[in-house]
Amino acid sequence: MTAHLRVSVGQYSDAGSKPANQDAHGARIPDDAELDSKGVAMALADGISTSDVGHIASETAIKSFLQDYYCTSAAWSVKKSGQRVIDATNAWLHWHTNNSWARYDKDRGYVCTFTGLVIKSTTAHLFHIGDSRAYRVQGRTLEQLTRDHRHWVSAGKSYLGRALGVENRLEIDYQSFTVEAGDTFVLATDGVYEALTPETVTAVIRAHSDDLDAAARRLVSDAYNQGSTDNLTAQILRVDAVPPPALREYQQRATELPFPPALGARSLIDGYEIIRELHVSSRSHVYLAMDSETGRPVSLKVPASDLREDPVALEQFLAEEWIARRVNSPFVLRPSDRSHAQNYLYVVTEYIEGQTLTQWMRDNPCAEFGQVRTLVEQIGKGLRAFHRQDMIHQDVRPENVMIDSSGTAKLIDFGAVRVAGISEGAARNGEPILGTEQYSAPEYFMGEGGSARSDVFSLAVITYQMLTGRLPYGPEAAQVRTRAGLNRLRYHPVSHYNRGCPAWIDGTLRKALHPHPEHRYAEVSEFLHDLRHPRPEFINAERPPLIERNPEAFWKGVSLILAAIVVTQLILHHQ
Repeated sequence: MTAHLRVSVGQYSDAGSKPANQDAHGARIPDDAELDSKGVAMALADGISTSDVGHIASETAIKSFLQDYYCTSAAWSVKKSGQRVIDATNAWLHWHTNNSWARYDKDRGYVCTFTGLVIKSTTAHLFHIGDSRAYRVQGRTLEQLTRDHRHWVSAGKSYLGRALGVENRLEIDYQSFTVEAGDTFVLATDGVYEALTPETVTAVIRAHSDDLDAAARRLVSDAYNQGSTDNLTAQILRVDAVPPPALREYQQRATELPFPPALGARSLIDGYEIIRELHVSSRSHVYLAMDSETGRPVSLKVPASDLREDPVALEQFLAEEWIARRVNSPFVLRPSDRSHAQNYLYVVTEYIEGQTLTQWMRDNPCAEFGQVRTLVEQIGKGLRAFHRQDMIHQDVRPENVMIDSSGTAKLIDFGAVRVAGISEGAARNGEPILGTEQYSAPEYFMGEGGSARSDVFSLAVITYQMLTGRLPYGPEAAQVRTRAGLNRLRYHPVSHYNRGCPAWIDGTLRKALHPHPEHRYAEVSEFLHDLRHPRPEFINAERPPLIERNPEAFWKGVSLILAAIVVTQLILHHQ
């Protein structure tokens, strides 16, 4: 008896009679550990024919689903993982549609249909938006599993009622059902299913049962020969074997993983041996552990027991693994490969041997500008990796930056990250932000929410603190609740505290730290560029008066002048 799910997959796509293929498709069959925890995935998408960018929408939908689904927490259900990933993709497509020529004509935007099938253990999970279709083979006919989201106005005129990229909020059709060995599923775009009868489809699959790729090619060819005028895509998945009952029962519990037992030195958990505790907070406990299979040290992070009563905080904890797996950067903490079956709630990442930026600043007060710039550039590149994935970090602070033994800075905590299209990343319970007040942009305290400009502000606060040992606005920024309060914030030049910095640095930091986000750098890359290539207006700016640059030197100078005047008067008086 097999220990794992086993499937056969065949797929094929062709432009047909059209000049370009707007369809996209793909499948993923992972290795054993991931196969058990996440299952097999197959999906297709059909870009809307009236759009010149429909192929981009469909390719994005497939790539995102097949990559990001496998990045989600093993503690999430297939339904939650799939819906999270599709929501995030929809948000990306909708944003690009709204910021293109298609803003007022969605039929020309980044829009596509989507049908995805995940089979985990003995259960199939189906996600559907649009008018592509999923079928299950029933003898010599087909059982249609999806409902077309197409509305017919007349015999020859219709429109899609639902599709990816049309609206900011998306309603996804979802269903699950038990599968057995021998079950066969077909996913097809309208170019195929409108041209072929169910009897033809099942006959082709039977005739090519030993080569499902050949069966998919034959379906596409037959549809074209029957006069289909659309793009043509067909996918076939056959379940060859299902897991035995013992493993099946474990996998059914995987969406309800329990909290780990109390851990300490030499404790064992799922193939990891605990070495020592690294960090404790109100949200989590982090341990140094050894992977018994690879012999590599890892960081094992478990939720604090208080999170049992806080489902929102627990969801944010579980989202960290998905976020880490989506962001690929040498300046961001890397998740550990899944090499063990997971029986408890925890997240495993690489172990970084080094110190936090907080400790580095203690060891390097008023650091040399070149050193600071190098570290800030690394942190900034890590932030850019988040922003490229439509994520806002929201909690950039020294405690969330590790500097390893080679001097590389890495962002390490993703508990406050907001993902586009995912509501749990937003503020909750009336709180303006999940991050740390001293480093948070003022707009959070105004209840306006954050953006990439907010992360720029936080990075600039860290830069200022590394150069001066102080915060640019002291504690005042976190107390602002009105526009008038924003206008009262006053930037204190770096030169007041660190005369070794170039004079133009204040122009760069003043812009990055502007209380009003619309006056800041729009992107982290712009801030980093100006740290190395200062703008002419910053270099040629009128130098602030001495009383602003160095009050102590100013008053010493005044005192010397007054003393000289007094001495001169005394000399003249005695003459």
